[in-house]
Amino acid sequence: MSRPSVFEFAGGADAFRALAEAHHARCLADPVLDHPFSRGVHPEHVQRLADYWGEVFGGPARYRPGHSGMLAVHSGAEPGDGMGERFVACFVAAADDAGLPADPEFRAVLRAYMEDAVAEVFAHGLHRPPAADGLPTPRWDWTGRRA
Repeated sequence: MSRPSVFEFAGGADAFRALAEAHHARCLADPVLDHPFSRGVHPEHVQRLADYWGEVFGGPARYRPGHSGMLAVHSGAEPGDGMGERFVACFVAAADDAGLPADPEFRAVLRAYMEDAVAEVFAHGLHRPPAADGLPTPRWDWTGRRA
């Protein structure tokens, strides 16, 4: 018997939508994390975020800008003021807010993903060349990043 994907275990698209809504709300409520949103966001930001995370964890490929597009949207991000740690903490807390499974292995995969994602975004900060076009969206399973 095969194990469900992380996407399926979480509860599928609805679970990732709830996670994206909760995470976005937490970021807007944080005095450091709300700054990037002060310039406005795409009107479908929450759904696009849910689609991206769903794809990362084994769901359908619905995020059309792709991984390179995600990095481009976040280009210029700098890790000042503990932004990365705050972002990860909001993500972890948002999993509770969204009612995702409390399973320790599941939560460890979520945290490891977000720590990796934040590091990658900061690696494409202000003083580095932009990400190459066509980068594949990373895929995560129960053992971590596999692509």
